[in-house]
Amino acid sequence: MPLMDTAASPLPDDVEALKALLAAALSRADDAEARLAKARARESAIEALIAHLKLQIARLRREQYGASAERSRRLLDQLELQLEDLEADACENDCAAEAAPAKTSEVAAFDRKRPSRKPFPEHLPRERVVIPAPCSCPSCGSARLSKLEEDITETLEVIPRQWKVIRTVREKFSCRDCETITQPPAPFHVVPRGWAGPSFLAMLLFEKYGQHQPLNRQAERFAREGVALSTSTLADQVGAAAFALMPLYRRIEAHVLDAARIHGDDTTVPVMAKGKTDTARLWVYVRDDRPFAGSDPPAALFHYSRDRRGEHPREHLASWAGILQADAYGGYNELYAPGRQPAPVIEAGCFAHARRKFFELADVEGAARRRSRGGRNGMIYPIALEAVQRLDALFEIERGINGKTPGERVALRQERSAPLMAGLHAWLTAQLAKLSRSHDMAKAINYMLRRWGAFTRFLDDGRICITNNAAERALRCVPLGRKAWLFCGSDRGGQRAAVLYTLIQTARLNDVDPQAWLADVLARIAGHPAHRIDELLPWNWESGRARIAA
Repeated sequence: MPLMDTAASPLPDDVEALKALLAAALSRADDAEARLAKARARESAIEALIAHLKLQIARLRREQYGASAERSRRLLDQLELQLEDLEADACENDCAAEAAPAKTSEVAAFDRKRPSRKPFPEHLPRERVVIPAPCSCPSCGSARLSKLEEDITETLEVIPRQWKVIRTVREKFSCRDCETITQPPAPFHVVPRGWAGPSFLAMLLFEKYGQHQPLNRQAERFAREGVALSTSTLADQVGAAAFALMPLYRRIEAHVLDAARIHGDDTTVPVMAKGKTDTARLWVYVRDDRPFAGSDPPAALFHYSRDRRGEHPREHLASWAGILQADAYGGYNELYAPGRQPAPVIEAGCFAHARRKFFELADVEGAARRRSRGGRNGMIYPIALEAVQRLDALFEIERGINGKTPGERVALRQERSAPLMAGLHAWLTAQLAKLSRSHDMAKAINYMLRRWGAFTRFLDDGRICITNNAAERALRCVPLGRKAWLFCGSDRGGQRAAVLYTLIQTARLNDVDPQAWLADVLARIAGHPAHRIDELLPWNWESGRARIAA
């Protein structure tokens, strides 16, 4: 290998000059690194901002168009996850950009506009930590310091869960005169001979049925925290607590069935049966009068059944008569029969179900997805798109009258919705005449025309909503749970789930913290008078506690 030509080398021979050159090179490298970190931080901040704006736009579109964007929920979830990662990336790059200028004076630090944060809730306890003040002036050394003001920085912290054992001592006394033995009565306990406190039981129930955490996962977490409890031991407490809460379930049931109008729906729930998994059902009936300014509190009533036979809703609603908002499930038909006792149930159609059938035929993305998967139907129909647009106009009117009184709703519907419904009926009839009986569009049209009386009933009754979304929202907890606990272990487990879902979802509908409410109820229900059980219902709970505190 030939020797390097030193005469042609640009590097100086002097050591000090080489050191200066190396220092300059390192400085330029630091500057470049700082600029790169700043550029990455700026880019990440812009990407996070774009994702945030996209999410806001999607939310606004859903609020504006409502049911027309029924597939947008997946998009919103996707955008939420994307925003989480981008915000985390932006913060990471921001930290790197802040650290880089420390090595150089040539590049200014990057200042990212961070997401706005609401003040910490006032009800949280505050712990005051005072940093010791200097004893003397750092400039002149004088000890004559006078306090001007103070700056406060708040940091949110959490205390890990603490376990404790409460030992209730009952002293026993003997009378020296008559030798009678006296002892205070044993405290009430929600579980006979039980060992679990009400707060622990409430957490156990809410984690299982409100947060969808199976007992085995809870047992594993408890063990890591130093408290070893078997799954069977926990299950025993769940069963006993559910039994103790049955009076509240019955009162909620009576409250729901006292309504003049309810929403009904059902969903699947896997259940173990003789070494295999069967498909059972969870039914829900929701009372919610808030859309027409009703004063009665909302509530959700769940029932469990092994199958979907029509006898189950007939049994659930055997003594009830009123307006039922539900889908077109045939099992409800006997409820609508003219000779039914105590009176026929009045059917109110769900426009969301009707719209969904048209939407599927107008969904370009869905059709492409079906074709890519080898589906038989990848066609889209302009007629379906027009049907969706006509229905969306009705949804828009309903959003404007939500929360108004029944009389106000009827007046506005007669003025604005009735002409649209008349036009929709004429248009659907005309389109049906052009289609074959087996056509997918004909099936979607007939779904409405054959139940036209049920779909137009809302025009004359302000209590009726045009969708069954209240029931679908209440049922949303079940699909979420299925992903975690996979199946019910038995029919009794399904029935127990119905009881606890009723309590938790009703608490949520009334803006009550389910776990806090359950903890208080479990602590009081054993000694609470049966004729005053209504005081423990979610919508009476806060007022009851305030009355007790006063």
